[in-house]
Amino acid sequence: MSKNFTKIKADDFNYSAFKLIGKDWMQITCKLGDKVNTMTASWGGIGIMWGKTVAYIFIRPKRFTKTLVDKTDYLTLQVLSNAMRKTSNYFGTASGFNEDKIKTSGVTVVSDDKYAYFEESDVVLKCKKLYAQEMKEECFIDKESDTRWYEAKDYHTMYVVEIDSIEVSDEFKTKLN
Repeated sequence: MSKNFTKIKADDFNYSAFKLIGKDWMQITCKLGDKVNTMTASWGGIGIMWGKTVAYIFIRPKRFTKTLVDKTDYLTLQVLSNAMRKTSNYFGTASGFNEDKIKTSGVTVVSDDKYAYFEESDVVLKCKKLYAQEMKEECFIDKESDTRWYEAKDYHTMYVVEIDSIEVSDEFKTKLN
């Protein structure tokens, strides 16, 4: 049975970005040809930049998802339903370099020419890349954050992505009222 999604306006998405990203664990998903990969991310943000509705995401260089994100212009940010918490954890710990996480997880991929996401999602933000920049040690004003989070000096790349559309499952839509 397919899940129903409703496209909503960004102004109608009155759900906490802190909860969406930090607590619900979003996935960064993209496809390149037939290959779809995802990773769980708990760092990021949502806002306005350059007159556009955007999200800010961060990916470490060792992640397989980064190799795909760097080769395509489109990606999705999504949150799986709470019933899929174990799968979200798996997506954050397993590597696409070593296995086909999508196949192993059993999620259902929904795909078109640009985007791939999972039918089991509650929220899907379809995004287009606008900007990418590697974080650098010398740019840290708060040296404690550098020391705490980058002991291996494996700095994230920050991406600014325009949110083309937001789609929510019928079950999730009740959380927006």
